[in-house]
Amino acid sequence: MLLEKNIERVYLARGNTDLRKSIDGLAVLVQEGFDLDPFSPCLFVFCNRKRDKLKILHWETNGFWLYYRRLENGTFEWPDDSGSSAISISYRQLRWLLDGLPIHQRHAHQEVKARTMI
Repeated sequence: MLLEKNIERVYLARGNTDLRKSIDGLAVLVQEGFDLDPFSPCLFVFCNRKRDKLKILHWETNGFWLYYRRLENGTFEWPDDSGSSAISISYRQLRWLLDGLPIHQRHAHQEVKARTMI
């Protein structure tokens, strides 16, 4: 189960990824392709060409988690492959993506950063 409290950031690999890669192959892609640390408390999300499968790589304490999701109908609203090879999104945006929505929701309530009263 993905617990938000243990996650600092979420990174999406733009474009498609060969999902025949397992933990080691995806960790090398994170380290060498994205110049990020696969052992950091972050989620690294990859999608296949047909946009109906994804894998999430996550380091926790003493080992990697590899989450795999396959849609029976429909596709993920995955960002195109223009620009950088990985983009940082919020955990909230990841939930939207997993629910079949685009990561940019124009009508969503904005996060409030205020921490004082009056």
